[in-house]
Amino acid sequence: MISSVSNISNSNKKDINDEIVELQMPQENGGLKRSMTSRHLFMISIGSAVGMGLWLGTGASLHKGGPVGLFIGYMITGTVAWALNMSIGEIASLYPVTSAFPRWSAQFVDPSLSVVVGWMHWWGNMIGASNELVGMATVMGFWLPNINPGVWITIFFIVLVSMHSFAVNVFAEIESFLSAIKFSWIFIAIIVMIIISAGGAPEGNSVGFHYWRTVPFNDNGFKGFLTVLPTCIFSLAGIELVGLVAAECISPRKSVPIAVKSIWLRITLFYILGSFVVTIVMNPNNDQLLGGSGTNASPFVIAFKNSGLSGLAHVMNVIILVSVFSSASGTFYGCPRILMGLAHLKMAPKLFSKVNRRGVPYIGYIFSALLSGGLAYINLSESGATVFGWFLNLSSLVALLLWSVIFIVNIRLRKAWVAQGKDLNSLPWTTKFNPYIAWYGLFWSILITIVEFYLSVWPWKEVSSAKNFFANYISVVLMIIIYVGSKIYFKGPFLIPLIEIDLDNGLFLEDDIINAKNTIDKGVFRGFYDDVRTFIDDKTK
Repeated sequence: MISSVSNISNSNKKDINDEIVELQMPQENGGLKRSMTSRHLFMISIGSAVGMGLWLGTGASLHKGGPVGLFIGYMITGTVAWALNMSIGEIASLYPVTSAFPRWSAQFVDPSLSVVVGWMHWWGNMIGASNELVGMATVMGFWLPNINPGVWITIFFIVLVSMHSFAVNVFAEIESFLSAIKFSWIFIAIIVMIIISAGGAPEGNSVGFHYWRTVPFNDNGFKGFLTVLPTCIFSLAGIELVGLVAAECISPRKSVPIAVKSIWLRITLFYILGSFVVTIVMNPNNDQLLGGSGTNASPFVIAFKNSGLSGLAHVMNVIILVSVFSSASGTFYGCPRILMGLAHLKMAPKLFSKVNRRGVPYIGYIFSALLSGGLAYINLSESGATVFGWFLNLSSLVALLLWSVIFIVNIRLRKAWVAQGKDLNSLPWTTKFNPYIAWYGLFWSILITIVEFYLSVWPWKEVSSAKNFFANYISVVLMIIIYVGSKIYFKGPFLIPLIEIDLDNGLFLEDDIINAKNTIDKGVFRGFYDDVRTFIDDKTK
């Protein structure tokens, strides 16, 4: 269970910051059901957040940064994403709590920062769900261009709402299945792209490293390369989902380390190798890459079509649809749970903490679903698309904020653990690379935020303007406003003193959970084997 133990020595402190943290920390799991296994978390970690950013966004990045710039961009951001998950693993295996990120922020950094993290994270997920609903309608337009996109938005919206109305294990099973599809396809896509590059396709010539030699940065220099970094971060946004899902795992101390230790596989296969094969096939100045719309601008779709593999182009569109649906499902999952955590922290209306008998925070779910669905429809009109674009800009730097805070939480957790006389070896799981990789990730997160500022003031191949600056950096302005307002309300120091951080609150006592549920998490492969065997036995009876 989630420990209700409070640090008695801290409870008598008069500092308003401490009082608020003590009052706001939920004592229980809030009614969520701990039903996910290691297999679920492993598969979700493999496939979560693989969406439009990878399959579609690599085309624009290839043009701006060239093949070398694109590959280096994913190498850098990929290592940051790996460091992020290692840091999450140390925190979530010990504190697998509702909403995770705002809760950790309030406990280890400052409640004012928690307000910013929580509401901006919710906004990013909600607007992301809208964007993905529109994205699915766009993909369907590849096959059925004459059908109004609003029809597809309605269909996929109903499917997602229905899916998340059930218990969380339904989401876990579907997401695991979709992740398996994406994971299987990336092997095929990489092999086919290598064959195309070698000249083995029905049409086209051998390419190899031609574009690496002739246009390594596509004549756009260092600034062109800088534009790649924020795009790569956007593609990787959502990779932190493991931290949020941990609150509904049977055995977080077992499941979370398995999931985060496998994250290198996903980053390497999907992003590093995925971007690499694009660079050895696609001309960064390909007219289709620059002039295409929707999935027709995907470098994978273009490569398959131009190589006489039109059948694979259709399959690629199916995979894009699966990927976008999976990403949308992840955001639908996250929104109500973020609101639930904020409600527990008394940073959102209490009604968002309501949970039905299936463990679904239904009020937050209805609220988030209606907003995201409504914004998706607004995006269909020209004037509405402008409004939606501004809403989308408000979430542009949410991932960098979230990642920075996670790194800070990890650093402060370790420091507080030592400051209060505890041995780091007593943590349920640690990585030998910390605290170094946490500092490494924080450095790059801050640096890319500065890069985004630079590109907002002096945009790539555009004239500097106040409109362009606010379109790209308005989210930071909003974050500052929320933080200042919260700090005025909460008062207290900018950082909770290490010695006063309550390390008992939210601590996960695994033995109690397993005994209470009378079940054992069998791990990834044994769990998968038993599930398949049970399914076959049921069908053959």
